[in-house]
Amino acid sequence: MPLLGGIRPPIALLCVLVLALAGLTARVLGPGKDMVAPKAVLSSQQYFAEDGAIALRASIDERVTDLQRTAAALSSGGPVKPERILSDLGRTYQKWTGTTVVDLQSAEVLATRGETIPLGWLDKDVLTGGQALTPRMVRLETGDVRLMTMAVLDWKDRPQQLLVASSSLSVPAINLGPFRSMAVVARDGEILGTAGFERAEALNSDQERQELSFLHKQMGLLSDRAAAKTEQHPVRAKEPGSRGYPGVSGSLVGGEYNGRVATAGYASLSSSNPDEKQSVAAGLGLTVVALLPVVQQPTGEQGRELYGLAAAGVLVLLGLLAAGVLWATVQRPLLRLFLESRRLARGDLTRPVTVPRWGEAARIGAALERLRRRLNTGAGEDPEESTDSADSASGSGRSRRIRVGGRGPLALTAALMLLWCVPVGLLLHDTDGSVSVPTTMVNDQRDRTDLIADRLRRALNEAQADLVSTSRLIGTDVENDNGTGTGTDEDDRTDDGIGATDGEAATRLLEDTLDKHTRYRALYVVDADGSVGARAGSEPHTWNSGKDLPLVRVSGHGGKEPVIQAGAPVPGHKGSTLVGEIRVEFLNSLLARPGLGEVRVVDSEGLTIAASNGFLAFEKLPADLTDLVRAAGVRVGAGPVENALLIREGNAVKVAAAAPFSGGGVTADIGWTVVSRQNAEQFKIAPYEREDRSVLAGMLGLAAIILVLGWIYLVVVRPLRALATGAEKLADGDLKTVLYPRYQDEVGAVVRSLELLRQQAQAHRHNQQARTHDNTRRTAATRSGVDSDGSGVAGSDGGDVDIAVGHDGVHGSYIVGRVVDSNVGGR
Repeated sequence: MPLLGGIRPPIALLCVLVLALAGLTARVLGPGKDMVAPKAVLSSQQYFAEDGAIALRASIDERVTDLQRTAAALSSGGPVKPERILSDLGRTYQKWTGTTVVDLQSAEVLATRGETIPLGWLDKDVLTGGQALTPRMVRLETGDVRLMTMAVLDWKDRPQQLLVASSSLSVPAINLGPFRSMAVVARDGEILGTAGFERAEALNSDQERQELSFLHKQMGLLSDRAAAKTEQHPVRAKEPGSRGYPGVSGSLVGGEYNGRVATAGYASLSSSNPDEKQSVAAGLGLTVVALLPVVQQPTGEQGRELYGLAAAGVLVLLGLLAAGVLWATVQRPLLRLFLESRRLARGDLTRPVTVPRWGEAARIGAALERLRRRLNTGAGEDPEESTDSADSASGSGRSRRIRVGGRGPLALTAALMLLWCVPVGLLLHDTDGSVSVPTTMVNDQRDRTDLIADRLRRALNEAQADLVSTSRLIGTDVENDNGTGTGTDEDDRTDDGIGATDGEAATRLLEDTLDKHTRYRALYVVDADGSVGARAGSEPHTWNSGKDLPLVRVSGHGGKEPVIQAGAPVPGHKGSTLVGEIRVEFLNSLLARPGLGEVRVVDSEGLTIAASNGFLAFEKLPADLTDLVRAAGVRVGAGPVENALLIREGNAVKVAAAAPFSGGGVTADIGWTVVSRQNAEQFKIAPYEREDRSVLAGMLGLAAIILVLGWIYLVVVRPLRALATGAEKLADGDLKTVLYPRYQDEVGAVVRSLELLRQQAQAHRHNQQARTHDNTRRTAATRSGVDSDGSGVAGSDGGDVDIAVGHDGVHGSYIVGRVVDSNVGGR
């Protein structure tokens, strides 16, 4: 038989799959090694480090983009004094620790603001070549490291000037919680900036100081390990097929002190999208490390983990029993039919056929026995009499049997396997609402939600600051065109609007700004009377002017999408405002973070403005989240604070958090709140992991049942049912239907043997008919006097001896013979 044919391979496969599944069950559900910290806590630290890396990357890229865009816009207009450039830059953006303008021809410092920037690092390699004007990290005399960003101011008929801005590489000002600390690490593992260790002055006991010293040491050790791990390629660092954070990220476990273990997450700075151009910050080789000491907790109940070993043993027993059922009810009768049919096909008709007890095998065996009796005419029995007796015997036997067929063993086998799959997949590790969720997960949900709120607030502030910068450029262009670009104070300008010529220049500037900033969907200038002047992008919406209205607002109530607008007054044009409409998709992209679940942004009335996974415009929050948002908006001390809680509803456990906007900028008092909610089932907690593994084991067992029993049904049972019908027709006398074997297995071998028996029965019938016909002709010839060959017969029956005269039809002669009566002795 071929290797994959017949009944043996699927039964063998069933045994192999049962043993493999039993081993897998014992491995994933049985006792395992104790984890120093739960996987959920380690994953949360990794996500926190990724959030910090995203915030730092966005901050650095924004600094570089703002400086270069400002320099390009200034270079496109008339010359501006260096002092005014730095003054306007400082009023618009509060992100640089120091700024300087240098004359590239004479190397003279034309203006400076903020901290002193050393210029010894400026050389030919920095200003020329393929890496010209690339941001560099420079160490100051104090030992601090600064990021130097450069841009060239180029006016016609004037020497080029270099605009240099320095900024720190510290962690963005985000809420780290009471015990977490974060560091920015260079390629060699050097810590460039930290946050979260500032509480050293408030420590009162030696034990607290020793613990802080321990954390400092762990931060240094884990930073070295993280820097080494982030040197590998992001694709090779991940498991095949995994996605998520585009850079290299992971978690580390450090030492233990006073019952708490140092856990850390790390993430390298990378571009937000691998398909986009490389990020400037991603090329600096920086890594963010988040450190949090956690109390060591048991990973789960050891008693329940013993169920895995018991489940594996029960599976082996049921699997062997199922294989025994298939062997006894399908394989053994089929092999017996194969041997019996081959024996009959070879001509051994003396021994009766051993007929199985039930099913298609019994029907085929009874048909073989009837064929054997019909072909066995040389044993001294009358064929008609033996055939009738065999038919009556087999008919009575068939009438007494219940035709369960081969589907009965398959159903019994499936029932045996389901006795294991259903309890293991649905009942073994079914968790309820009493599952224990680590406090660290609730705190991290709160802190990460606040981090998202801070990131969103900064993005809106950046958008409004860009509009302020662009509006100043519009005012500067108009001022230069009017011949008044001499540094006149803005309050003394009383122009009422922008003329046609000025509008063309403003339109070009708006189009250029829209191309460089994907956060906007439209940019337009609104005059005092509400009319739209220069514009770029999609169709503008109404902008209501008023001193009491915020510069960042939401409109479009009743529409399909919220309209988020940010405005900035245009200097020199009283009543004119540069308005930018921010895309909702841009806000949604800031909210989508793994490990936070569903994240939404709501306004002061609790109506949804943006969400991470789709939403209806101005949709209301559920009741439990509405109360959480209301509680987060209550002012405590200086202002509202973030909140988090654990919600238990029946068997469902959820973690929710709300973080209102707080901090500086024009969006500080906008009244927005970021809300997140996540099912605890998504945490990598031991009870939920065991439940998922149990369901997986049950599904794998179900897949094994479908695979093996489906194989047996298609290859054995269904062809066997068709063969039983054909064998009964053959035994009933249908010798014209040819039996064709379709498979090269036991069923096909039985079909071939039946085809040989059909041919033998057909030949036997022809011989019988020939002899009967010959005897009939002889009898008729004796009574009528005419032989079958046409010769005449004459004679007399007066005695035992007659004289016969016949005519030879061939030679034309007469034959005279003596006919003797058969009772006397022949002819």
